Amino acid sequence: MTQASDISQRRPFARIGTFLAERRGLLRDYFSAISGAGGRLVFSLAYFIALANTLSISEFGMFATASAAGVMLSRILAFGFISALYRTAAIRPNLIGTFTAGFLLLGVLSLPLLAAASFGVYLIFFADTVPLSVFAAIVFAEALLWRPVEVALIVNNGLGKFGRAALLAIMATALRAVGAVLFMFWAHHSVWIWSWFYIGANAASLLIAFGFFYPRQRLRLRIELYLRRLADSIYVAGAEVLFYLQMEFDKLLVLAIGGPHLAGIYAIIMRLVDLTAIPIRTFSMMLVQRMMRAPELLSRLAVKSGIEGGVFAVSTLALLTLGIVLHFFPNALGKNVAEAAPLVALAICVPGLRNLVEYQAELLFARGQTLVRALNLGLLAGLKAVLLTYVLTTVLDTPNLVLSLNVVFLLLYLASTLLTYSAMRKPAKPV
Repeated sequence: MTQASDISQRRPFARIGTFLAERRGLLRDYFSAISGAGGRLVFSLAYFIALANTLSISEFGMFATASAAGVMLSRILAFGFISALYRTAAIRPNLIGTFTAGFLLLGVLSLPLLAAASFGVYLIFFADTVPLSVFAAIVFAEALLWRPVEVALIVNNGLGKFGRAALLAIMATALRAVGAVLFMFWAHHSVWIWSWFYIGANAASLLIAFGFFYPRQRLRLRIELYLRRLADSIYVAGAEVLFYLQMEFDKLLVLAIGGPHLAGIYAIIMRLVDLTAIPIRTFSMMLVQRMMRAPELLSRLAVKSGIEGGVFAVSTLALLTLGIVLHFFPNALGKNVAEAAPLVALAICVPGLRNLVEYQAELLFARGQTLVRALNLGLLAGLKAVLLTYVLTTVLDTPNLVLSLNVVFLLLYLASTLLTYSAMRKPAKPV
């Protein structure tokens, strides 16, 4: 009896051991990737603390909003051909040199459109609050310096070199943090001076990314290959612009309607919310790679709901922990952040819902449904614009404004869920 009992007790442990052994490679890759997310989280927090407490709240609002616009506009670079480069790295790595040449060619051709779109965004949202020189410098740093660094990260992740990508992510984020600390000790502080520090940090990251981390392959131009994938890339570029528009549109509206000071407080809160997404994006990236090879991965409802529940729980717990710390120690992140500290916990559901909308958009990319993804993101951007305009023009005090964001992001999540899973009933497209 004792032997039988021992055997029955050992069986569950044996099954667990077998399960882990079969997925040792996957676990190793995940922990390599998550180490980069952890390093980025630490240095992103240091960067945020240094910058948010060196610039005035109004100037921090200007920078954060211009940076958000720059991230959105950077998706125009190369007409979205980065998506083709990523798929190539994940599935046909021997063609990386060929597709890198295509990215460089299309990057140059996209510059006039990028410049025109940037000036249009400036006239609509920034003309009355941010000097054109400051806006242009920040968009230059985001679109032409930082976006290529992301290309190096994307290619390394596509190749499965998660450790190298993690190291690059940590180094690039650390350089931004170093730039913010140097700026903190500079004699004069203004958003214009900071933009030059920002350009320098991103330029250093770009040199390191392509000097030491990008795969060495011969560049070959094959126009016929690029033309075959250009339509899909343009869909991806449009979807990415719309994705970041719906993700960052709140900052643009707060600046345009509420002014720089409210934009600064709002940017501080949303930057803390953004930090909760760093580990989630690592998980999404690895899931996307698996779905490219196995589109039926999320065919079961239990798997879908389990993943979404986990994303929401981790995101919410992260902000709740931060809110508790700031409640008891409001100056923990500096004097400027202390002004927004009492408001952080009011946005308790925003990180989870926001991260879920981002995660759902990645599912359609993984399945090759790029046009549907672009249409969905356009609808979500329009809905967000309507909801936020209503909130910003009817809710006058800041605490209630932040509290109402939970309802706004809940409605966006419900709309995203309906659109995403309706689209996923259709067959995945080959990538």
